[in-house]
Amino acid sequence: MQRPDIHDTRLLQLTAAVVAAIIAWFLLRGLLPEAWRTPGSRELYLIGVAGVLLLLVPVAFVVAKRGGSGANPVNWFNAHVFCSFAGMVLIAIHSGGFLRRPPALLLLALIALAALGIWARVYGSRRIAATFASKAPAFRVPDAETRERLRALISEKRALLAQLDPQANEGTFSVNLPHFLRAPRLALAYRRLAREESRLLGSRAAVSPQQAWWRPLHMALAWIFVLGVVIHVITVTFFAGYVADGGPITWWHITAWGG
Repeated sequence: MQRPDIHDTRLLQLTAAVVAAIIAWFLLRGLLPEAWRTPGSRELYLIGVAGVLLLLVPVAFVVAKRGGSGANPVNWFNAHVFCSFAGMVLIAIHSGGFLRRPPALLLLALIALAALGIWARVYGSRRIAATFASKAPAFRVPDAETRERLRALISEKRALLAQLDPQANEGTFSVNLPHFLRAPRLALAYRRLAREESRLLGSRAAVSPQQAWWRPLHMALAWIFVLGVVIHVITVTFFAGYVADGGPITWWHITAWGG
C-alpha cells in the first residue's frame, strides 16, 4: 500500500507556490482597497484569526503525537505542512505589509520554522536514514567511571519507571504527555536521567551538529512563535489603545488600556 506522503518534489513545489503568493501580495497590495492595506482593519483582523487557527494544527499535531493519540502520523504530518503554509500566507497578509513593527517578528519566526522544516524533510531525513544504516565511529567504549555512572543511571531509571509505567520496558520507553499529566514529578525526573544518559553516551556527538540540533531549534522557534502570538492577542485585545497609538481602533477588543 502506498503511503499518502508528501514527496520532496511536491514539498518544494508547495514552498515555491507559497513564496510566490507572499511576494505577489506584497507587490500588488498597493492596488487593493484601503482596508486590505491597513493593519487592524476588520478584514485583516479576520485574516489574522484564520491564520492563527490554521497554525494551531501543527500544535495539535505535537500534542497528539506526544499524547499517544496520533493514530495516523502521516496524515497529521501532511495537515501540519498544508496548514502551516496556508497560515503563513494569511499571516503575511494580516501584517498589512508593515514589517517594521514588532509583530513582524512572528512572520520571521514562521519563515525560519518553514525553512528549517523543509531542510529536515528534504535533506536531514537522508542523513538520519544514513545514520540508522551505519555504525557511528563516535560511539566509543566508555571508561570505567562512566560505565559505573551509566549502571547507576539505568538502575535509577528502572526504579522510576516501576512507578511511572510498570508495564513499560526501560530500553524502549519514552516519556509522553499522559505521563507528565499523571505524574509530572516522576516524568521530569525520568527525562532528566534520560538526558544525562544520552550525554554520557555522546549521542549528539555521534552525528553532525545540523542533525543533532535541528529539531531542538525547530521546537524552540515553534514555542517562541506560540508565545509571541499569545502576547500579540493579549495586547490587541486588552491594550488596544497602546497598539492604536492615538489612532482609531478598528478591530474587536475588550479594553483600550494604554491609550
